[in-house]
Amino acid sequence: MATTAVGQPLSRVDARRKVTGTATYSAEHRIEGLLYGVTVNGTVARGTVSRISVDAALAHPGVLRVLTDFGKLQLAHPVDRLAFYGQPIAVVVAETLEAATHGASLVEATYERQDAVTDFDDPDIPSQTPEDEPDYSRGDPAGALASAQVKVDLELTSARENHNPIELPSTIARWQDGRLTLWDKTQWSQGAARTVAGALGIAVTDVRVHNEFLGGGFGSGIQTYDHVVLAAFAAREVNRPVKVVLTRRQFYYGTGFRPASRHRMALGSTAAGRVSALVYEVRIENARYRTYTDGLTDLPKFLYGVPNTSTAYRITPIDVHSPASMRGPGVVLGNFALETAMDQLAHELAVDPVELRLRNEPTQDEVSQLPFSTRKLRECYETGARRFGWSRRRAEPGSRTDGDLLIGMGMATASYHNNRRDSSARARIHADGTAEVFAASADMGPGTTTSVMQVAADALGLPASAVTFRLGDSSYPTAPLHAAACTMASVGSAAHTTCNALKAEFIRRAVADPNSPLHGANPADVQVRDGQLETSGARDTYRDILRRAGLPSLDITGNWGPGDADSKISTYGYGAVFAEVSVDPLLGLVRVRRIFAAYDVGRVISPKLAHSQAIGGMVGGIGMALLEGTVTDHRDGRIVNASLADYLVPVNADVLDLDAAFINTEDPQADPIGVKGLGEITIVGVAPAIGNAVFNATGKRLTDLPIRPEALL
Repeated sequence: MATTAVGQPLSRVDARRKVTGTATYSAEHRIEGLLYGVTVNGTVARGTVSRISVDAALAHPGVLRVLTDFGKLQLAHPVDRLAFYGQPIAVVVAETLEAATHGASLVEATYERQDAVTDFDDPDIPSQTPEDEPDYSRGDPAGALASAQVKVDLELTSARENHNPIELPSTIARWQDGRLTLWDKTQWSQGAARTVAGALGIAVTDVRVHNEFLGGGFGSGIQTYDHVVLAAFAAREVNRPVKVVLTRRQFYYGTGFRPASRHRMALGSTAAGRVSALVYEVRIENARYRTYTDGLTDLPKFLYGVPNTSTAYRITPIDVHSPASMRGPGVVLGNFALETAMDQLAHELAVDPVELRLRNEPTQDEVSQLPFSTRKLRECYETGARRFGWSRRRAEPGSRTDGDLLIGMGMATASYHNNRRDSSARARIHADGTAEVFAASADMGPGTTTSVMQVAADALGLPASAVTFRLGDSSYPTAPLHAAACTMASVGSAAHTTCNALKAEFIRRAVADPNSPLHGANPADVQVRDGQLETSGARDTYRDILRRAGLPSLDITGNWGPGDADSKISTYGYGAVFAEVSVDPLLGLVRVRRIFAAYDVGRVISPKLAHSQAIGGMVGGIGMALLEGTVTDHRDGRIVNASLADYLVPVNADVLDLDAAFINTEDPQADPIGVKGLGEITIVGVAPAIGNAVFNATGKRLTDLPIRPEALL
């Protein structure tokens, strides 16, 4: 298929608006009569509010209302008792943000406390097997492990992580004639509309959500949290628009997080490096009021051809807010356990880590027994190793130095399921020859607005400059959540399908119109380029077809979904991540010198945006490996480091040399545009690659994330 836009390194179409400040984010909309709401957060992890005093707050100048009765709201957690530290117990509404903030500080509450547990390592709290994550087994993993010639058996841990995008959770709510409009920082406008409608007991058709611009998300905006519902509730109660923006500290309390985890990963192998047994057991923290699971066991039972495999997934319910998806949810932690153990096994066998992985490549998906749609992982290893300079790695730990520093190289495999979901789009061509495509998707930073435009432009046969992709409105055609690396495959495929249908409709009209130069032509012979329909030297244009029909525009709404494809093929993205680190043995400081990754993610729509996505995932992986960890005071459940002054994230000095390449491939069996998800996989292999590099530098196998200096001293 000839293309003019797909595959080109175009700059983001909204870049100028973002860098000049004309892009309007949720909290920045100017709404007449706007009031400000600030939530008051409970300070116990479990109990009830026995008394709440609002008189001082109401007496403060500018404060209009203090709302404390949430009894008629349907929230994700109980409203009659406290289920976690920081749960909202009141909303102060005022004429100014300053008045609302100070008013909130004047609200006083007393509690009837109940014994609470916020440490999921508490031995008195039993773990549970979630219904949607049953134990898995194939072959005889226990017997194969016992009889294996070489064994690795590791205990690993990871700390809780909190989301920290630049834009804070923010919502403006306005009621007009019984209908609610929200300007909300959400990754799923239609999901937010359903949640708020359900919480307030109104029809979802009476809720419209706008989310054109998002300042990052990483999963924090998938669910609709209390502050969104409370903004809508407060606006209805005071009969004026209300804006609620969480502080950074409230962000930590009021939204989900990547749960802390505990792992056992055991591998058994022949002396020749054929992995014969894998036993994986994992446990994560959970809330008492709600079960959360993700894909922790996915890669351990799938990634390599291990005939004897078992996995066991457990959750421990405690008195905390519910965990939530965070970039590479679940998969990134399960892969950390797997790839750390694979590196240790390679060391025990004295086999190159890349070679060990190649020796254990499967020929099919051993979980589903389905063929792979594409699996160019071998090419990822080869490209990554060559571009990174893997041949210069010294196998003996601690044998390479740079002055007083120890230097190490490590690598890890990455993979993520190619998620595709039902999606719709509306395509419209105007009388001036320009086009618009609409879908209720979002763009939290990967460049969806640009990449879907590229797909649409090629499908319509128009230059990229003539096509606009409009998103960020729940009233647009149905789209899935902007997460799980499913947007391009889903929304992009819907746009492709719909735009092709619209192009076909123009061709049909032209060949049927006696006044068209294409009259009587075979529709299959008509090609469209730059808005011109052409065959055998005869030409017509979108503009002329609309002019002759007396139409200002013509549009079509179409749908696309994966159907039963997942019952026929196994479709995943793949990658190989290589890292080099330096370690100061006196201070225990680890610095990432460089990371290079090679990916098989199907057709790359926009190389510039894809490279940016890869770099962003690497930065997140550096944070997971070396810096990020949420600290809880288990006396009351308070998060101790709930600020960017205390919660460590990578800065520019931590990301010196990051690069990525993409294997030239398509996955036409998965979707009509041949893409595979990119957003999640780019973080998946980074932490184990860094940890394996630290081992190569020091000989110390560190299995706790983040890797802290004291562990190296």
